[in-house]
Amino acid sequence: MRIGFIGAGLMGHGMALNLLEAGHEVSVIAHRNRAPIEDLVSNGAGEAKSLGEIAQASDFIFLCLSSSKIVEDTVLSMERSLRKGQIIIDAGTSEPETTRRLASQLAELGVGYADAPLTGGPEQAASGQLGVFCGASPEVFLTLRPLFSCFATIIRHIGPVGSGHTAKLISNYLVTGMIALVAEAFGTARKADIDWRDLYEVMLNGSGNSGVLRKMVAPVLDGNFEGYKFSLANAYKDIGYFKTLAIDLNLETSLVEAVEAVFSATMVEGLGEMNVSHLLEL
Repeated sequence: MRIGFIGAGLMGHGMALNLLEAGHEVSVIAHRNRAPIEDLVSNGAGEAKSLGEIAQASDFIFLCLSSSKIVEDTVLSMERSLRKGQIIIDAGTSEPETTRRLASQLAELGVGYADAPLTGGPEQAASGQLGVFCGASPEVFLTLRPLFSCFATIIRHIGPVGSGHTAKLISNYLVTGMIALVAEAFGTARKADIDWRDLYEVMLNGSGNSGVLRKMVAPVLDGNFEGYKFSLANAYKDIGYFKTLAIDLNLETSLVEAVEAVFSATMVEGLGEMNVSHLLEL
C-alpha cells in the first residue's frame, strides 16, 4: 500500500517504521525534529516536500498530530490534491465534533475518513503493541484493519466516525485524573516525610498499582523526570476536549473541573512543554 504519514514524531515514528517493515511504501514530511524523519528515510521511506505531494502519492494518509486545529488545517491544505477513494486516518486525540465535520466534508469529495486514536506510548509504537479505538464505517474499518495490525495488537471498531475519539477522550480523562492524583499523593508524602521509594514499592502490591503510577514515579526515583513522555500541554488539551464532551452530554462534574484546574495552572505558569512527571516536583 502507498501510505502518507504526517506527524512522525514520538508516536508516529514507531508506527511509520512498523508500516515500512511490513512492506508498505511510506512517504513522510519534514517535522520540527528531523531526527525521526531522517531515520525513516534511512529505512526506506520517501520524503515529500509538501502536503500536496503527500496527498498525491498516497492511498492512505495517517495523521498523528497534536490537536484538532492542526488536523483541520492539515486536511484543508491537502484538499485540492485529494482524490476519490483515498482514506485519511486521524490517529491523534481530537475533538469528535471536528472529526465528524471533516468526515462529512471529505465525503463530498469521495474521500474516506476514520478516527483511530491510540493507547500506549512511544515504546509500544516502536514494538508494534499499541491499542486502536477506531471510528469508521464497517467497510472502512475492514479496509484499515490490516494497516492497524502493523503497529497495534488490540484493535477495536468502536462505531461510526467520531466514536474513536470519544472513547479516547474517556480513556484520557481517566489517565489525566490519575496523573493529578499521583502528583498530589506524592506531594503529600513529601510533606509528611514519607520516603517516596518505600511508598512506591509497597503501593505496587496494592490497588493503587497502575501504568500511570509506574510511568510517573519509577523514573523519578532515579532523578529522571522525563520518563513519562506526555506533555502537560497535551494533558491540558485532552482534559479540555473531555470537558466539552461532558458538557455536551450534560455530565460535567466538579471532578472534571478539579482535574482541569491542575493542568490549567501549569499552563498559566508556562510549563506546557514539560512532561507530566514534573508535577511531582512543582
